[in-house]
Amino acid sequence: MGETQQKTILISAGGTGGHMFAADALAQDLLSRGYKVHLATDTRGKKYTPFKNNIPVTVVKSGGDIGGLLSKLKSVLSLGAGYLQARGLISKLKPSVVVGFGGYPSFPAVYAAQHKKIPTIIHEQNAVIGKANEMLAPKADRIALGMSGTTGLEESDAVRAVLTGNPVRADIAALYNQPYPAIDHDGELRIFITGGSQGASIFSDVLPEAFASLDEVYKNRLRIVQQCRSEDLDRVRSAYKEAGIQARLETFFNNIAEELAHAHLIICRAGASTVGEVTTAGRPAIFVPYPHHADQQQKRNADMVADAGGAWVMTQEGFTKAALLARIENFLQHPETLFKAAEAARSCGAPDAARKLGNLVTALASGWDKDAYKPFDLTQGRGVE
Repeated sequence: MGETQQKTILISAGGTGGHMFAADALAQDLLSRGYKVHLATDTRGKKYTPFKNNIPVTVVKSGGDIGGLLSKLKSVLSLGAGYLQARGLISKLKPSVVVGFGGYPSFPAVYAAQHKKIPTIIHEQNAVIGKANEMLAPKADRIALGMSGTTGLEESDAVRAVLTGNPVRADIAALYNQPYPAIDHDGELRIFITGGSQGASIFSDVLPEAFASLDEVYKNRLRIVQQCRSEDLDRVRSAYKEAGIQARLETFFNNIAEELAHAHLIICRAGASTVGEVTTAGRPAIFVPYPHHADQQQKRNADMVADAGGAWVMTQEGFTKAALLARIENFLQHPETLFKAAEAARSCGAPDAARKLGNLVTALASGWDKDAYKPFDLTQGRGVE
């Protein structure tokens, strides 16, 4: 432990709660190994502040490939400023390894580390590699994958890829070995609805109306816990009250593990971190993928669980009152469907992902993974030293 106490690992993540929670899971693993950990994030990432144990945080400018020409120019300038900030931070910290969790907020620190010849690991959460990671992959020492069959990596980079799974917080990882909650043919059906860190208005629009259309005997069995945007809260609460459905509504949940443990069914988006948490907990889900990603990454994430029998995928266009009503009625009439799907979902989980990713960091920091970054000659196979 003495040797690692002198080593610092810089984690670069931001933008969304999904990236931040995964980064936090790795940070806690690294702290348990005796490393010092520092976080580089953007202003959006800092507001989630999931990091425990007083891990120091530096806010670094970043950008994103959005909007028109002016927005893109501002994004490039912001990334450039972030790169200079990251270089200064790296010179000060002298990290042994820099780990990036994808998205443009993670880009400056990893890119600066690669320029300074410091070992880097990038983690790709989704089933389709994101643009930032795609740009960083050629010079990354290791590429950790959250899902099997991830597409978008060049063959020359894929040889350095390792399947770790998506890190989840320890309290969620602990659910992996817990049984699915008891569900009776005429008992409660507990449904947990979350739209991710940004919420999802479509759930507020469709779900109360669909549930209210159920027969009275079925409505009496529902126990709803739902995340809502603040602007939707009052109307959704009124809709459930008028329908006589027991519902607890919040704008954000700090106790996701507790809610997952209690639920029989999850209705949610299909961001990689959400999919990782739901499958590790072993909970069947109705995934409604966010439809506006060009690469349809959430659809791919959800399909991997659905193909294993652990979820049902409904497109946003197909997420209608009638379609949802038919599915919920089937679950109420045949709860064994959910029981079977729970085990299939669990088979897609990765409760040890943080440890596996921590192992990659340790191997690089200790100099044991000497073949981590090795050129690949596409004409002759694996390149020489």
